[in-house]
Amino acid sequence: MKLSARNVLTGKVVAVTKGQTTAHVKIEVAGGAVITASVTNEAVDELALKVGDEASAIVKSSDVIVGKA
Repeated sequence: MKLSARNVLTGKVVAVTKGQTTAHVKIEVAGGAVITASVTNEAVDELALKVGDEASAIVKSSDVIVGKA
């Protein structure tokens, strides 16, 4: 996956909590820091995100976007 964003933090998904329309995805990155992203439930389903997956928190400006190879 090629991206224009330069801030890509790779880690492991430690939690996926779905709400009515939005999910919170927590990714533990190097050093034990946890990044939380709010994404649609549809995005969680399309990426098949689950605890234990390797995923990336992609930071662009003030947004955090989740990607999975």
